[in-house]
Amino acid sequence: MKDHGLFQAICRVNRLDGDDKQFGYIVDYMDLFKSLEKSIKDYTSEAFEGYDKDDVSGLLKDRLQVAKERLDTALDRVKALCEPVAPPKGQAEYIDYFSTSDTENPEILKQNEQKRQTLYKYVGSLTRSYTLIANDMIEAGYTPVEIEQIKKDVAYFEDIRKLIMYHAGDDIDLKAYEADMRHLIDAYIGAKESRKISAFDDMTLMDLIVQKGKDAIEDLPENIKKNKESVAETIENNVRKLIIEESPTNPKYFERMSVLLDEIIQRRKEAASDYEAYLEQILELAKKVKNPSDSDDYPNPINTSGKRALYDNLEKDESLALAVHEELIHSKPEGWRGNRIKERKVLYSIKKHIKDDEKAEEIFKIVEEQGEY
Repeated sequence: MKDHGLFQAICRVNRLDGDDKQFGYIVDYMDLFKSLEKSIKDYTSEAFEGYDKDDVSGLLKDRLQVAKERLDTALDRVKALCEPVAPPKGQAEYIDYFSTSDTENPEILKQNEQKRQTLYKYVGSLTRSYTLIANDMIEAGYTPVEIEQIKKDVAYFEDIRKLIMYHAGDDIDLKAYEADMRHLIDAYIGAKESRKISAFDDMTLMDLIVQKGKDAIEDLPENIKKNKESVAETIENNVRKLIIEESPTNPKYFERMSVLLDEIIQRRKEAASDYEAYLEQILELAKKVKNPSDSDDYPNPINTSGKRALYDNLEKDESLALAVHEELIHSKPEGWRGNRIKERKVLYSIKKHIKDDEKAEEIFKIVEEQGEY
């Protein structure tokens, strides 16, 4: 490979296939790039001989110089994002700025969502920028003192990212990111926290609570589980987020769960129960939110998600819920969602049993959210 073919190879590895890729690598086993260093400075030599200097200027750059610029920029960007966090910039202050300690008010968590997403993106970019140059930092021009400080900064902001992610319940949205990030942390920052993250492989905190009960707390990051208030807020935010997300599938049921959550939070804040009693209550509620099928509130025939949603939202009228369910199972057209004519047929099936138009529309919206139909 030489001349134009070599030039094309350089271009191909730098094709971007996502937001995370900034450039590619070429491993030169055959010393084809013997003039690479010179080519970076002089675009008319060897590999680029025959090209006008203006045409190829800027196509090759010094990897370490570019990587250093990107790392410095990424670190400055994260620090600027975190600058408004109130002094002394401890765990509580980061939680208040990016998440919320007011677990009774989900609107605050929602209002801070954009800041959290930006934090996750910026810290992810910082970690990746660091790993791209971690083994070559002396050659890139950093001093030993600077190298140690940057490593500490990257680890610090990675801990903050993880703290906020779990506290706000955003681990549900970041699984693919976590798998990739775990490898980078393990290789370049430290294996201890990487193993901690691995406890959440393909599982959310809510999954772990259902599977392990109180022992799930041991799988939380150290900076959360060592503080009882942080543990409580983390569980409450995760429960609240799932209630909000699942509410369209069964509004009445999740409204009851929301009321129960508010009562538990209030008792905790009033110190009306000890911590162990609180944990038992909140973990039991978390299981009910995650798995409504485990509730004892339903008659035996009400044994599917769709039937439970109909039963709860039809004033617990078992016979009416079962009648609507059977009607839908036997009459719903294939692929009805998003097809206005077919949707009307589904609504008509509901109205055969529910004469109140407003109530029928309400049940239609619930049915639309239920995968069973």
